[in-house]
Amino acid sequence: MPQPVPSGSTGAQHAAHKAVAQGTTRRSKARFQILALLAIGTMINYLDRTVLGIAAPQLTKELGINAALMGLLFSVFSWSYVASQIPGGLFLDRFGSKLTYFLSMTFWSLCTLAQGLVHGMGALLALRLGLGVSEAPCFPTNSRVVATWFPQSERAMATGTYTVGEYIGLAFFSPFLFMLMGAFGWRSLFYVVGGVGVVFGLIWWRFYREPHEHPSVNQAELDYIAEGGGLTHSKSATASQPATQAEAEAVTPAKSGFEWRTIGRLLKHRQLTGICLGQFAGNSTLVFFLTWFPTYLATERHMAWLKIGFFAIMPFIAASIGVMFGGIFSDWLLRRGVSANVARKLPIIAGLLLASTIILANYVESNVVVIAILSVAFFAQGMAALGWTLVSDIAPEGLLGVTGGIFNFAANLAGIVTPLVVGFIVAATGSFVGALVFIGAIALVGALSYIFIVGDIKRIVLVD
Repeated sequence: MPQPVPSGSTGAQHAAHKAVAQGTTRRSKARFQILALLAIGTMINYLDRTVLGIAAPQLTKELGINAALMGLLFSVFSWSYVASQIPGGLFLDRFGSKLTYFLSMTFWSLCTLAQGLVHGMGALLALRLGLGVSEAPCFPTNSRVVATWFPQSERAMATGTYTVGEYIGLAFFSPFLFMLMGAFGWRSLFYVVGGVGVVFGLIWWRFYREPHEHPSVNQAELDYIAEGGGLTHSKSATASQPATQAEAEAVTPAKSGFEWRTIGRLLKHRQLTGICLGQFAGNSTLVFFLTWFPTYLATERHMAWLKIGFFAIMPFIAASIGVMFGGIFSDWLLRRGVSANVARKLPIIAGLLLASTIILANYVESNVVVIAILSVAFFAQGMAALGWTLVSDIAPEGLLGVTGGIFNFAANLAGIVTPLVVGFIVAATGSFVGALVFIGAIALVGALSYIFIVGDIKRIVLVD
């Protein structure tokens, strides 16, 4: 007897369903097309938020901005970014992944592009605030898409793949951006990076689909995602095995009203508070490399700018490898039958412990050895960047956007706290010694949070 074809299927899906029924098809790989979109979007995200640091030497001279005001410009992005996390998560739960990411990408890219047009501090400050607001929904959307498209056994790999975009963009495109600035001036950086983002926003709108709508997906892949805990919509289930109501609610944009007390109820669960503290710790190491690292090499290690440009790439490459290794290792443990508690937490704990070795850079003279130590620490931070995988695993049904917003709010407080604390220590002591001790100590606190606070990795159930 022929198998029924789900309503709304495309011609390609119809043929795929027929082939599945005849047992002659392999599982499609549409989920990896979606993952490629996330990785490119994340790479553009980090280029947009950090391009100001590359432009700063020329920009400050032309606009007459001193170091204190430049520090404010670096910081103000994090203030608006953090403040918009929960509203961004609410928007995501209400309107879904496709529209949220399209609007976020388009508006943050326009804010970046417009920075190339400014002639004063006020306009630049407003655009940095706008950039933070616009980028806020990005990572909650990433987490939601991974939870939608990937079974649990592949989520760490998927999270690691798009996260590596943060580091690859900075490691491999920074030399090009420096050359671009040398040839055409600092304004060209914002035009190019912002323009690329606007174009990619259109690409996202054209090609992103939910699993049950994607033209390249077949029933075998839909079943694989659903059986592995992917939060697929009911249309993606087979006729004989519809998706559960909980799965449908988790992906379908929220229709009911939001209550602020939900945030407090979520934070009462140790899983969420523990991973929030751990991610804050990991992000502190990341923020150090995104903000103070070049200054450390120039002032503490007395490196020439040409040498800084060469050496600065190394830790970012190491971090890229660390991100991929952590995700692959976590999923490998899970497939071998290791519990989610061990498979998810072990790479993060090991990464945070290893990241604390950044303190050792205080006690060596060789610049080559210092770069090696910093590369190991950043590799380890990359390993620990699996927190979003745990968000997918613990978020209550239908509240993935809000849970991700809370998590990203806590994590990105590091973008405010770390630059200020490091700057205070350096200003007070004239040295980065205490600053590296601070970064290493925070990493240790994060490891202890995962060991003693997080507890079992399981989905939170909110009971009225």
